[in-house]
Amino acid sequence: MERDIARSVRELLEAHGRPKREVYLDLENVGLVLPEVVEYVIDYFRNKAIGHPAITHRPGWEAYEAVAEASEKIAKAIGASPSEVAFTHSGTEANNLAILGAAKANKKSGKKVVVSSVEHMSVLLPAEELEKTGFEVVKVPVDREGFVKPEALEGAVDRSTVLVSVALVNHEIGTVQRLKELVEVAKDRNPNVIFHTDAADALNKVEVSVERLGVDLATFSSHKVYAPRGAGALYVREGVKVERVVYGPLSSQVLWPGVENVPAIAAFGRAVELGQAKFDEHVSKMKRLRDALTRGIMERVPHVLLNGPKGDGRAPDNVNLSFLYCEGEALTIELSTYGVYVSSGSACTTRILEPSHVLLAIGRKREEAHGSLLMKVWPLHSEEDVEYVLEVLPKAVERIRGISVEKPEA
Repeated sequence: MERDIARSVRELLEAHGRPKREVYLDLENVGLVLPEVVEYVIDYFRNKAIGHPAITHRPGWEAYEAVAEASEKIAKAIGASPSEVAFTHSGTEANNLAILGAAKANKKSGKKVVVSSVEHMSVLLPAEELEKTGFEVVKVPVDREGFVKPEALEGAVDRSTVLVSVALVNHEIGTVQRLKELVEVAKDRNPNVIFHTDAADALNKVEVSVERLGVDLATFSSHKVYAPRGAGALYVREGVKVERVVYGPLSSQVLWPGVENVPAIAAFGRAVELGQAKFDEHVSKMKRLRDALTRGIMERVPHVLLNGPKGDGRAPDNVNLSFLYCEGEALTIELSTYGVYVSSGSACTTRILEPSHVLLAIGRKREEAHGSLLMKVWPLHSEEDVEYVLEVLPKAVERIRGISVEKPEA
């Protein structure tokens, strides 16, 4: 059976062929890796720090040193102490640890959890699991650009609230929340509330200072900073109680069991270090590419809606558009034949073919959400990459609209 699946996929790839040019814009799902990070990490797959970080021999000490160095680099980037950085194997695991672990450790303080309605599924689903154990979960609505209104959060938080979670940057429509204000609102309502932010899409793209923001917990992910997938991190402010939610033999990580993915963690730290060193350069270029791509599409293709805010309220890498009278999944496949790789609807639920919960939350109709594409640029994309996308995308839209049941009005 497995061989049949592999053969079918191979036949699909052969039928697809190799396009003359390829532009990878699906960085929401899996990121590209910076060449400097590839060079840095390659020795870790050969013979550097090959040991178990908890074992007391030279290879183990070298592995422990690599984990410690990565902790220092990430802590420096976010204005924290290295001891406040806990590694997991993904951002999803870090979000689960934050939501489940903080609620579990602090349930005597209250059994109410408040999240925004546009959170990543790795926040929403753990929150829904808490409901099964007696917690009350409140999902705060957002406006049409994806911003959480302070008054809405104020109305949701009370003395029984143990945890609030609002992402600094929305993974799908790029909304950069005014998070400091939201933290202040929540803490005014309940000084003991723990405030978590999923900052995976923020690090190296917008300023992330845990001290300035006032957050207690913050999630990060290796592939979102252009390192290999396989590592996540959770900032836990000193004094904040979080309990383990996965059990097994512990290594150097008190909150997450199992052997650390040392190569991924080392690469994670190096990517953060590089991103901080080149922050202004990278952000400036991504904004330029983002705006050129957005403007070019909306000038060339009719019946297109921008999802999320414009300007500084939007992450520098994010382009999310709804193509009316067009099925996003079909458009994704059509663009793939041109070598342009994007994601449709909600990047984390695309195979379910349900409309994005984020787009529905900002008021998009189901058909508008189904016709959406998510594209993310990165610092190594070129103006020529954008021009190629602008050349082929109108053709792809025209073909998909040509076979669509719904047609634009003449």
